[in-house]
Amino acid sequence: MAMKIRLARGGSKKRPHYSIVASDARMPRDGRFIEKLGTYNPLLPKDSEDRVKMDLDRVKYWLGQGAQPTDRLARMLEAAGVLEKKVRANPNKAKPGKKAVERAEEKAAKVAAAAEAAAAPAEAAAEE
Repeated sequence: MAMKIRLARGGSKKRPHYSIVASDARMPRDGRFIEKLGTYNPLLPKDSEDRVKMDLDRVKYWLGQGAQPTDRLARMLEAAGVLEKKVRANPNKAKPGKKAVERAEEKAAKVAAAAEAAAAPAEAAAEE
């Protein structure tokens, strides 16, 4: 049986509240689960200790049984010190888009033209 540690959504519209659950990967996101491992409330401030509550002993147990955490849960477990930090490399994410590159080139051209215009009268005065 393929086990997952994942978030099950609860709460009302635009007020999410998640349960951290261990479930069979074939079950629906908010459907049947085997054990509730904690809660996650994204509406609380990031430095709040009530934002993420987990029973780390049970999480370690399920990881030992072969359960795979989802990406978001893996980040939370890394922050809690349960999992080692994974290297994530997406070099294209940091690159600016086409329009931003065009605007930067136009701005650089304007700055260069302004510098040349400011330097031309200074050179003419220096020659006299």
